[in-house]
Parts: sequence; C-alpha cells; structure tokens
Amino acid sequence: MKNFFFKDTTYVSDKLTQSEVFEEIYLDLLNKQLVTEAFLENLLEREENYPTGLDLSPVSEILPDIAIPHTESEFVRTTRIVPIKLKNEIPFHNMISPSDQVSAHFLFLILNQNGEAQAGMLADIMDFINSVDQEVLCNFFKLESPEAIYQFLEEHFNVEVSA
Repeated sequence: MKNFFFKDTTYVSDKLTQSEVFEEIYLDLLNKQLVTEAFLENLLEREENYPTGLDLSPVSEILPDIAIPHTESEFVRTTRIVPIKLKNEIPFHNMISPSDQVSAHFLFLILNQNGEAQAGMLADIMDFINSVDQEVLCNFFKLESPEAIYQFLEEHFNVEVSA
C-alpha cells in the first residue's frame, strides 16, 4: 500500500476562510516544490465550480463535516494526501448538493500527479472514514497537533484501507 501521508505536509490551520487556508498551505507546498505556481488559482477555481464539502452525518451524527479539495494533476508535482485540521469551521459547498453548505472541520487535500488515481484516492479517504470506529474517528478530528494527526493516519489509514 502506497503511503499517502507525510509528516512535513500535515497541517493545523487557524485561518478563517477557504482562500486563507488554501493560500497558507499553498505557500508551504510551493516552498517544498510539491505544487506549481498556478496551483492556488486552480484550486480556488475548481472549488468554486466543483465543490468538495462532505456532510458526514449519513456516516455518523457525531462526525464533523470535511472537505476534500483537489485540482488537476498538471498543477502538482507529487501524489499524496495533505491532512489539514481547521481550528475554525469553514463553510464549503456540498459535493453532492452544491447549493448546500457544510461547515468543514478538516480537509483532506489531494495532490495527485497521476490524474487517473484521483477517484481511487477519494475512495480510499471514504473507506478510511467508514472503516474506523466512529468514536475513535471523532477523537481523531479533534486532534490539534500535526504530529498526532500524522501518527493516527499512519496507524489507521494504511492498515484499515489495505485490510
């Protein structure tokens, strides 16, 4: 099973808007040469046209809403999932019902150099959410340190999804 998570790209953000969070993460990813200059603009544009907010209440009432932002592979130089804990709830339009909004507490930003794997990575995230015990997952979404978030994903994502 390929490792999608890296300690140096696990974040906790205290920004208040989508664009502020995206810009904060983009600047670091750009600095690490993992994305192109055009990444931020394309990420914002794609989010506007193809929302990625996900209401997790059908999975469990106790889980917070999340978003899974991503952009086309031409704007990224690696394949990984970038977990971003939001200290403030940020509205995202719902992926399934774009006129509705969800209040995202957590983002799984997909960086995907290989265009075809996108749906697979999305499915892996959903498998992870559906396979981890809901109480445990709820506690995961409350973690406040990048190290703890990374550690949890290392232990649960690969094991659960590849099982």
